[in-house]
Amino acid sequence: MAQWTSAVGATQLARLLVSQQKRPAGPGTRRPPAYRALADGIRLLVLEGRVPVAARLPAERELALALSVSRTTVAAAYEALRTEGFLESRRGAGSWTAVPADNPLPARGLEPLPPEALGSMIDLGTAALQAPEPWLTRAVQGALEELPPYAHTHGDYPAGLPALRSMIAERYTARGIPTMPEQIMVTTGAMGAIDAICHLFGGRGERIAVESPSYANILQLMREAGARLVPVAMAEGLTGWDLDRWRQVLREAAPRIAYVVADFHNPTGALADEDQRRRLVEAARSAGTVLVVDETMSELYLDPDLKMPRRVCAFDPAGSTVITVGSASKAFWAGMRIGWVRAAPDVIRSLVAARAYADLGTPVLEQLAVNWLFSTGGWEQAVEVRRGQARDNRDALVAAVRRELPDWEFEVPRGGLTLWVRTGGLSGSRLAEAGERVGVRVPSGPRFGVDGAFEGYVRLPFTVSGAVAEEAATRLAAAARLVETGASGNGESPRTFVA
Repeated sequence: MAQWTSAVGATQLARLLVSQQKRPAGPGTRRPPAYRALADGIRLLVLEGRVPVAARLPAERELALALSVSRTTVAAAYEALRTEGFLESRRGAGSWTAVPADNPLPARGLEPLPPEALGSMIDLGTAALQAPEPWLTRAVQGALEELPPYAHTHGDYPAGLPALRSMIAERYTARGIPTMPEQIMVTTGAMGAIDAICHLFGGRGERIAVESPSYANILQLMREAGARLVPVAMAEGLTGWDLDRWRQVLREAAPRIAYVVADFHNPTGALADEDQRRRLVEAARSAGTVLVVDETMSELYLDPDLKMPRRVCAFDPAGSTVITVGSASKAFWAGMRIGWVRAAPDVIRSLVAARAYADLGTPVLEQLAVNWLFSTGGWEQAVEVRRGQARDNRDALVAAVRRELPDWEFEVPRGGLTLWVRTGGLSGSRLAEAGERVGVRVPSGPRFGVDGAFEGYVRLPFTVSGAVAEEAATRLAAAARLVETGASGNGESPRTFVA
């Protein structure tokens, strides 16, 4: 890697290292030399994603003062990290974090399993539920009844059907965010929306700030668009964003776009509070960064007593800084490939104009189906049932994993569809490989990071329930035993990321 893209201050790094020391060491653990402990601590922060890859580290003297150790200790730790491939340096440019070329790669992608494989494999790779019935059938029937007038047209609506654009605008307005139809473009799912936004604002070589971890498919989309990803570590636990880090990245890296998930973040499940939302919008506005907010999980709040914060776009009602992306895929059904963008009218016009060279428009029948759901109350009824399903699934999976894998660590999110699980020191990539052998498919942590981070994590969507959730946890435990004994299918010794 030829250049660093963000920086970690000495005080910030010292605080992160101290927080690691709170974890209890195993019985009989020998205390390593000071330089080795420091190198291992920094390496672990990189692999967990708490310090981004390509982040500039403080100078040796600065870190020594912050940690109250000798400069020799820091110099030896940095040299050890360089030898192991976790640090790169250049005279005059400093030192920045890296991941060695032979770091285990994530196992396969996040593409859904083909239906014929579902009988033998429990699929925890896709965070999506089955279609809610009878609302899907009713919506399609309602769409067919509304179709004849549209069948007498060419069928291309680059901005979306006028009726659906108006309905989506009314829904934002009803939440206290005045919105005109001219601020809405209907897309082919949230992925189609973000792809269009990236091509408009984030040309090849442009920097895009992303949460670390973040949604794997979006990260890959941005990579393939030629963007330079600048990761920003999430705050501890499920508490949302670290605003100090965000302000620093926006100021120093000057990304053209920042992509965030404020509502039940994928994969961690974190929920940003109103103060964080307001402050991030202000910071993005000051930096001239376009803030792309993914709201696909926003309606999947699972705890009845949870009071949801206002949408991020409420703090930028004109849409000059915030571009909002919504979708029917998570809250209703992934097969309903309808998404939308809310932005300033001039941004919508630019996105619509660019669509002539992409997909021209979104299928009419699916748009009519979503419009039927919104206009009849069917959406609210279906999503309420969906929340109950996801809540039951979450509770069943949490109980099963805690019973079968008591060393694995996670916090239970109050919404969304995913658990972000620390795997007790085991390689997430090896677990994914071993899981395929024992009949459970799970994506490894590095899929959700930049350049190999989060090796010690897996994402577990709560999309299965009852006996299937219990069997999934049993198979995950079997995969963990294979990794621990070095029998994960690749002939290597067990690969862990801890010191």
